[in-house]
Amino acid sequence: MNKDIFAGLQKLTLLDFPGYVACTLFTRGCNMRCPFCHNASLVVRAEEQKMYTNEEIMYFLKKRQGILDGVAITGGEPTLMPGLADFMADVRELGYKIKLDTNGTRPEVLRDIIERGLVDYVAMDIKNSRSRYGETVGFDSSYDLRPIDESIAILREGKVDFEFRTTVSKTFHSHANIFAMGEWLAGNDKFFLQQFKDSGDIIGDGIESYDEAEMKVLLDIILRFVPNAQLRGV
Repeated sequence: MNKDIFAGLQKLTLLDFPGYVACTLFTRGCNMRCPFCHNASLVVRAEEQKMYTNEEIMYFLKKRQGILDGVAITGGEPTLMPGLADFMADVRELGYKIKLDTNGTRPEVLRDIIERGLVDYVAMDIKNSRSRYGETVGFDSSYDLRPIDESIAILREGKVDFEFRTTVSKTFHSHANIFAMGEWLAGNDKFFLQQFKDSGDIIGDGIESYDEAEMKVLLDIILRFVPNAQLRGV
């Protein structure tokens, strides 16, 4: 077991794992560089973060049995972490529900975790329409979307409850991009548009937010394709 998986612990959340009283664990490091990322310190300054050993996290979780229902694992990008599945298996033995946040770039890890029954809910970020994906994640138009498509397909097999979600900003997400995303994800059950808000710890600068009224217009576009789509963080 790699003992340096986690660089952050939020001891209580009612938001990160809908329907459950949970804690949130943060991994460090990511294979994307989204300018609007709100956890920049975990991505570009990862080596500066305090690390928790597996023993420290498990000690905390054992003390919270009967108080917490679930564990949300986010990042950074958790699927990059060696030992993640083994850690999840240990958490599962304590009786916790587990939620995983992912950018979908490691479908082989996602499939393994699902097939081993180690996760109850997956939230996958869809960064933008296909044409602007590379730019949105900090690369260029030649960005390889095959892993993203594979992860989408894995989740759509229906073996685990899941959602797709997109953090939107005026800087990266035009109405045309939102329309194209709707076409891409048409028929999906759960899709959330999240309003970009500057956390003070973002990778880029000059990112412009949509206001509440503008977010509702974007939602109307998505609703043509995903009838159960919702706004989040507005």
